[in-house]
Amino acid sequence: MQLAASQLQNHLQRGLKSLYTLYGDEPLLIQEAADAIRASARVAGFSERTSHTVAGAHFDWSEVLAAGGSLSLFADKQMVEIRIPSGKPGKDGSVAIQQLAQQSQGNDTTLTIVMLPRLDKQTRTGAWFGALENCGVTLAVEPVERAALPQWLAQRMALQDQRVKGGVEGQRTLQFFADRVEGNLLAADQEIQKLALLFPPGELGFEQVESAVLNVARYDVFKLSEAVLAGQTARVQRMLDGLQAEGVAEVLVHYTLSEDIRALKRVKDSMAAGRPLPMALREQRVWGNKERLYERVLPKLSHEVAAELLLAAHQVDGIVKGLKVPGWPTSGWQALHRLAMLLCSHCAANRGLATHEKMAP
Repeated sequence: MQLAASQLQNHLQRGLKSLYTLYGDEPLLIQEAADAIRASARVAGFSERTSHTVAGAHFDWSEVLAAGGSLSLFADKQMVEIRIPSGKPGKDGSVAIQQLAQQSQGNDTTLTIVMLPRLDKQTRTGAWFGALENCGVTLAVEPVERAALPQWLAQRMALQDQRVKGGVEGQRTLQFFADRVEGNLLAADQEIQKLALLFPPGELGFEQVESAVLNVARYDVFKLSEAVLAGQTARVQRMLDGLQAEGVAEVLVHYTLSEDIRALKRVKDSMAAGRPLPMALREQRVWGNKERLYERVLPKLSHEVAAELLLAAHQVDGIVKGLKVPGWPTSGWQALHRLAMLLCSHCAANRGLATHEKMAP
């Protein structure tokens, strides 16, 4: 049985199941979902809790299997939590998880919670995950995307009876807040709680939020790709500065940018050869959010510009490896900034957005 995170509370009000699987890469949201299940379990009389973290190939699964079958002298119901940080239980673990899933059927004395990171499609089609899905409730905890982050912040503030001002100022406040905490929901939640400590319930102005909220954003190099393709110039600048400050390797940032440029060029060439855009995108393994972004950019991206971008990516490849290229900065990060802004400006222009950057290759 699959549930969306937003459905969990209603589900728990109707009664507990004996097996829950939570997976995703947002520690705060995973923790809150697990807390909600634990709270309902305590109300239902599950007074004891054991926790097991699967680490390494030689983990002893017999201890986990025994935990579900041995009750404490002081409790008749127990919770058994299993964390698998790698998302890969191994051969022995696969067999043990399938056994645990089967044991959970009709078991009203043991509640099992399995916590996993984000899983790829291949892992979700494996036998062990299929057993968890068929025998219990699985909950995919999706990340809060940047576009949805201001609304998420407003909802969390409302839980402590605080809100931003209405109109343009309120939107500006939430956008500023989102810029400061992007990619770091745990810290975002702490910043929201800080607002409750510093200010009384009610309306908060921009100055109050600006004075209180620290810059705790954490940037994902793959999200940088989406921001560039979306033509979000200011956000791209922040992300590049953040990635540099976090010590991300220049070659990784270059690889991300150049892969997009190469894919744009290949799709453009494929379209010139007569393939429809959807087919060309599938051939280049472009899907999801990127597929929609490519669909916006490609129709107005000329072959000449695609070729210029490819040449620029090749030149920056040399710079990040220590070579000097005439007309380009000698610093790898400065060259990456220019390459990103060059691609970003073309993507912004193709979306009908105003852009004032005039970037030379």
